[in-house]
Amino acid sequence: MLSPERLALPDYEYLAQRHVLTYMEDAVCQLLENKEDVSQYGIARFFTEYFNSVCQGTHILFREFSFIQATPHNRASFLRAFWRCFRTVGKNGDLLTMKEYHCLLQLLCPDFPLELTQKAARIVLMDDAMDCLMSFSDFLLAFQIQFYYSEFLESVAAIYQDLLSGKNPNTVIVPTSSSGQHRQRPNLGEVSILEGVEASLFYQRLESLCDRHKYSCPPPALVKEVLSNVQRLTFYGFLVALSKHRGISQALGALPDKADLMHDPAMDEELDRLVVRSRLHRTSRQHRAEKPGDFGFQRRDKLEALEKVPSASARTPYPYRWEPKQ
Repeated sequence: MLSPERLALPDYEYLAQRHVLTYMEDAVCQLLENKEDVSQYGIARFFTEYFNSVCQGTHILFREFSFIQATPHNRASFLRAFWRCFRTVGKNGDLLTMKEYHCLLQLLCPDFPLELTQKAARIVLMDDAMDCLMSFSDFLLAFQIQFYYSEFLESVAAIYQDLLSGKNPNTVIVPTSSSGQHRQRPNLGEVSILEGVEASLFYQRLESLCDRHKYSCPPPALVKEVLSNVQRLTFYGFLVALSKHRGISQALGALPDKADLMHDPAMDEELDRLVVRSRLHRTSRQHRAEKPGDFGFQRRDKLEALEKVPSASARTPYPYRWEPKQ
């Protein structure tokens, strides 16, 4: 049921806020690319399955980076998918390097930029050696902030650099996400990092930035809460505080609390079912192989043919994981 707030929005504003046109354009492109395969199921069914996948958050799997960062919903869906797919890394207590985490990201998005992974790792390592090991939870929470608020943080870095140099520009900082590229973060010298900036002045600049920023940014009240506890802070200190703030993570809504990052009962139950199903299938297949066929020979030829059939978990030709329901 639509909430009163949604009904109060003009049609064009609601469409823009929910990025409906972005998904319509993508759906049409997918339809044209796969029209021969889709024709046997029908266009109406195709669009139903596509928007079901958008609602479920599976539409971003194996898509290009320009698509997964195109909308806030896509970014949140990608964060949730990354957590659910590789949660066992943290559950097993494994520590990985920045490059290893980047390889995991590329399993879900082949062209995921290394720069974003490096920036997330820098929040954890605080400019220590970039080949140091990181826990899954530390990297994930830092990556969440850096990935979801990337354009906002680019502007914050520019403001921080201006405050360090004593500048007070009145120009509007325009993010560059529409091109899918990310500006290089200003090079903050060692002396500047140690000195930091005055927190109250920093917040004044960030408050005006939030008011005019057209991309998502952390709730201003929570940003104020982060900055109200210190007199001075560094840029990376600010990023660390954002990544560890429970309220900001809850407002973003993609991940559970840090204490629950290793727990996903629904996924664990699904994995258990898959394991049991796999064992039953393997046992049944071995039993059939040992039983002679109607003509007295082993049915290995049929088994070999079955093994060549793609499994249900194999990647479909549709990038957004659309599959017709039986």
